[in-house]
Amino acid sequence: MDPESNVRAFRPRPRAALVLTGGGARAAYQVGVVKAVRDILGNPEKNPFPILVGTSAGAINATTLAVHANHYSRAIGYLLEVWENMHVEHVYRSDVLSIAKLAARWLSAMTFVSRGNPASLLDNSPLGEMLSKNLQFEQIQTNIDNGSLYAVSVTASGYTSGQSVSFFQGGSGTEGWERNQRIGAAVTLKVEYLLASSALPFIFPAVKVHREYFGDGSLRQIAPISPALHLGADRVLVVGTGRQTSDAARARSNIYPSLAQVAGHALNSMFLDGLSVDIERLERINRTVSLISPEKLAEAKLPLRPIRILFISPSQPIERIAARFIHELPRSIRFVLRPTGALSRSGSTLASYLLFEESFCRALIDLGYQDTVSRDGEVRAFFEGT
Repeated sequence: MDPESNVRAFRPRPRAALVLTGGGARAAYQVGVVKAVRDILGNPEKNPFPILVGTSAGAINATTLAVHANHYSRAIGYLLEVWENMHVEHVYRSDVLSIAKLAARWLSAMTFVSRGNPASLLDNSPLGEMLSKNLQFEQIQTNIDNGSLYAVSVTASGYTSGQSVSFFQGGSGTEGWERNQRIGAAVTLKVEYLLASSALPFIFPAVKVHREYFGDGSLRQIAPISPALHLGADRVLVVGTGRQTSDAARARSNIYPSLAQVAGHALNSMFLDGLSVDIERLERINRTVSLISPEKLAEAKLPLRPIRILFISPSQPIERIAARFIHELPRSIRFVLRPTGALSRSGSTLASYLLFEESFCRALIDLGYQDTVSRDGEVRAFFEGT
C-alpha cells in the first residue's frame, strides 16, 4: 500500500472493501468470518462489500462473492455449502495413478532421463473443473451493472516480469494503476485468473494469462490492501489466514529443521509478512492524516482522508488445528508428505495449506465465526454510515 493510494476524491457514497488473503485450505477461515458478518448484519440481501479483493485462495472466495453479489446471504450459503463439504479431490488429484505419474516425471527430470521440466508437485485440474462448472463469471458484470457490486480484483504474480498484477473488473470510474513492480489491469475475469492467483509455487502449476505465466498472487505482494484503495474503498475489512503474533519465546533447538518446517516457514512468510507490514503502513498514514488540519489539506489541494480498517485473523495457531486432522489426508498424499516431515506436529504448517478436507475446513469456519462474533461491536461500527 502506498501513500498516493490513500488519496481519493470525495465520494458521496461510502464504499467498504473486503480483502481476502491467501493460504490454500486455510481460506476456509474466511468463510467463517463472512458468515458471522452476515449474521451480525441480520442476514442482509444487499451486498455490504461493494469492493471485493482477493489473493490466492482468497481470490476464489472473493470472486464467488462477486458472482453472487446480488444476494449476500445466499452467497454466504453457497460458500458454506462448498467449504463444509470440501475434499482433496475437489482441488487436486490424489489417486495413486496420478501421484505415481507426477513422481515419475520428477524422478526422470532429476536423473536427467527427461529434458522436460515437471510443472508442479500436484495436479490441480479438478479445481479448474469445479470453478468452471459452478461459477457463472458473466454474472459479475451483471452485478456491476445493477449496482450490487462496484469492483472485484484478484492478484497474481508474473514469473517473467516479476510484477504483482491485480486483475480487476469494475464499474465506471475504475481505472488501472502502475507502481513499482505492481500494476492494476482492467479485464473480464474468468477461471484462468483464479487458477493463476492460487497457483502455490512448486505445488500447483503456473498459468499463462495473456503473454506471461503467473503464479500465486502472494508472491512479491508487498501491498495486499492497495488494490482496494485504488478501487476507491474508504474502509477495509481484512481477513488473514494466520496469527500475526506469536506468544512463544525464542527457543533453543539442536534439531535440524525438516523440509516441511522450512517450506511452512516460507509459505507463512509469503502469506503473512506483507500483510502485517501493509497494515502498519496504513495505520501510520492514518495517524499522519489526523495531524493535518482540513484547511491545510484544502490549501494543498490534497483530498487526504483516513481509511478505516478492521483486521480479523485466527485467534489460534492453524497449524495446531491441522495437526489434529492430518490423518484425514488421502493415503497417497500422506505417503508423499511423510519424508518431508509434514505429518509431524512441527511440520504441520505445510500440511495446513493442502488439507482440503471437510473436518479441518469446518473447524476453521467455526474459528472464523467465533473470532468475528467476539468482535460484534467493532463489526457494527465498521459498517456505520454505509
